[in-house]
Amino acid sequence: MFPMKPIAVALALFTCATASAATPEKSTTTRSLLAQSKGLPSDFEEHFFDVPLVVRVERDQQFLGEASIVLSRDDRLTLLEFTDVGDSQISASERDTWSAYLQQGVALGPCTSQCPEQLMAVHYSLENSLVSILTENAERDPEAKRYYTQPEGGSTGLMVRNQLNLNGGQDQDLGGRYGLQTSSSLGNWTQSFNMQLARLGGPDDQLYHAVHELYTQRELQGTFLRLGYFMPNSEGLSRQPRSFGASPDTTVGVMYGSSDSLAIDSPTPSVYPIYVTANRQAAVEILRNGLLINTQAVEPGLQTLDTRPLPGGIYEVEVRLIEDGQITSTTQELVYKPGNWRNHEERWRYNVFAGEEKKLWSNWQEQASGEMTAGAAINYLLHPRVILGVSARQIRDSLQYGTSLDWTVANNLSLFANVYETQDHGTGLDLQTMYNYGSGNIFLTHNRSWLNTTNTYETLPDGTRVRQRNVFIGEASNSSLAVNHRLSSKSSVNARVSHSEGNVEGVGVDLGWTQRGLFLGSDANWRFSVFDRPGSVSSGDARNRGVDLTVSVALGGPGEQWSGSIGTRTSRDGGRDNNGSLTYRKDIKDHVLQSVSATASADTYGVGLSGTGSFATDQVYGDAFFQRSSYNDNLTGGLNLDSTLAISGQKMVMTGQPQTGGAGMIVDVESDLEQIALRADDLSGGSVRLRPGRNFIPITAYKSSSVSFDFEGTDVPAATIQPARSGYHLNKGGVDYRQIRVMKTLTVLGRLLDPQGKPLKGHHIINHASRGVSEVDGFFSMEMNAGSPTLEVRRGDQLLCQFRLDTGALRNENNVLMIGDLRCTADTLADAAQHPQKAG
Repeated sequence: MFPMKPIAVALALFTCATASAATPEKSTTTRSLLAQSKGLPSDFEEHFFDVPLVVRVERDQQFLGEASIVLSRDDRLTLLEFTDVGDSQISASERDTWSAYLQQGVALGPCTSQCPEQLMAVHYSLENSLVSILTENAERDPEAKRYYTQPEGGSTGLMVRNQLNLNGGQDQDLGGRYGLQTSSSLGNWTQSFNMQLARLGGPDDQLYHAVHELYTQRELQGTFLRLGYFMPNSEGLSRQPRSFGASPDTTVGVMYGSSDSLAIDSPTPSVYPIYVTANRQAAVEILRNGLLINTQAVEPGLQTLDTRPLPGGIYEVEVRLIEDGQITSTTQELVYKPGNWRNHEERWRYNVFAGEEKKLWSNWQEQASGEMTAGAAINYLLHPRVILGVSARQIRDSLQYGTSLDWTVANNLSLFANVYETQDHGTGLDLQTMYNYGSGNIFLTHNRSWLNTTNTYETLPDGTRVRQRNVFIGEASNSSLAVNHRLSSKSSVNARVSHSEGNVEGVGVDLGWTQRGLFLGSDANWRFSVFDRPGSVSSGDARNRGVDLTVSVALGGPGEQWSGSIGTRTSRDGGRDNNGSLTYRKDIKDHVLQSVSATASADTYGVGLSGTGSFATDQVYGDAFFQRSSYNDNLTGGLNLDSTLAISGQKMVMTGQPQTGGAGMIVDVESDLEQIALRADDLSGGSVRLRPGRNFIPITAYKSSSVSFDFEGTDVPAATIQPARSGYHLNKGGVDYRQIRVMKTLTVLGRLLDPQGKPLKGHHIINHASRGVSEVDGFFSMEMNAGSPTLEVRRGDQLLCQFRLDTGALRNENNVLMIGDLRCTADTLADAAQHPQKAG
């Protein structure tokens, strides 16, 4: 901020008082500054030119920000800084463009050369203290942009994501997956590569490997074009009709369809939950197309899985429940994370593909190769509340058909239905309904399949086609009704009723009551549940009946929590199993470990132990869990690791930051201060902590925006960050590189004099950290780089003098350096080491 003299306030009052007597003129009329200042008393005129003024800046009559400027008698305007932009609707990246242009000093009036952003003229109004920027779009109706523009000349970069998922135990062979995914940008094309190594565990100890993706893709406004080796998935659709039977194999060919990658305002909804009901402490494996994509530890009882780590889209997964090292339940579930329909004027969404089924470095026997394949999927917006879908594709030697209906019956009632069929395999039906009624919601699901594989054939290694050996004829179904109801702000009840036919037979009932309150003077959550579920291996095939009471209390220090439970259930041999558990959890800040928890449980068979932990370093992020069974002392554990290598030109970094935006920025931080903590805020995304050295920031692909840099916390040191903001515009897979410097600063207070000792006003004093302007009486105040105590004095483009200050010999009061009088003479250009003359 630049100090304003009281006389400047008087100038503003004088201007307002005489405004009515002045001849009214339009704000776009160009009048010289001398003409506008005519009639001002000479004393006031001294405080109008070559001194900091606070003004309002507008672009095409839209507020750009409050700013501090300097006006000169030759009709030039120089921006010092924007001081307040809180009420501006103009993007930060555009403001940065105007700031960089105006800080160079610009001539008022029409723009004749090097005019950014279709600039036509810049005008200053003394009457309104207003700087007006006029562009060619001033009289045009602003039309909301539907798509982001891609960066001029495209972008470059490479991001390599490494994922490792492991799960195993004493009586369970180690299974897991290693995934290598790369995303790169070359011009306006994005390249993708996906390779997977998998070991299924159990009796199958073979190491499977396959390349699933190796293609290049071009994003257009509303469509995409893909060429290469890929899986023909549901990209481009809002609602994917479900298919039945074999999953789509990899194809060498071409794919074209609708795309929202460049569409503005992309939501990421997740609608329907996935439930599991564990009888004992257990682990869950989530598999997609036979590959492990996530593993989680679950507690006994009814609960929902955390689907946030799962990819977006609508697709089927296999959920395995593992108790005491044994798989006790396997279900097929639907992940429902669709994209919203953004433009109701475009009623068709589609994708089509054609090519030849191929496998690349694959030893999966089920993966077909050599056959021609093609398919199409279409969505039609019948009504803003009704979306119809249909799909057809040739997979291997079978035709697959699917239809879907997505109907928002009312604002609080929605329905999603699928009917699908695969030739020589069977027919399926899936129905999901959600109803919100203010105090709660109701979920209703039903799926049913009619299978007949009598006419299904397989091809032997010698090429002979024979009838499928494992013929299955039958019907399976699963229905459920779940109700969640809030009794008050602190109390709620929930109930779920399910009915299954097929592999699991019977009706299951879960009832629960939750209450928030106090326990031992601390916040506590109480939960009481009653259940009656169909029998399984872990209950001796007898029905699992019981009750459970759990209380969680925030005892101890910040981030600590204790919870305990007691209850009864059906044991593994069908008898009664009275049980209890005690859990401790702690969230940790500023440490490699992010959170840890430990649980001790006791039941009919003995004592069981389990623990979980999540951790994060600059290079990798992950979580792990272990369990010791009370039944057979079996040890089970799981591990998830995620790390990304980002490359930009000759710069690279290994990071554990999640890659959510599709692009990234490598940032090198140089600092004069030790143990400094910075924060990088992506104006289109989230925040990331920065430390001295190399860092990585996930940023949003396709959107032109900027990252701002600031100090972490409220205890801000006497330092400045250069630059404080950096713009970006990248395609998916693009990686930028930036350098920022944190400089320790001192506030300097002094007066600038000419060789005769008279005050110099309106001169720019420049340092590496900031710049200032001398007032009418020659005084100035500014920030100076403590490590480089040099000052340059400029008038326009002319360097008049420069000084190197001896900070040790000058008076320092509360981090303000009193430098006294600086006599600006030409000989200081030859002697930069001259000490300033002390004020006398």
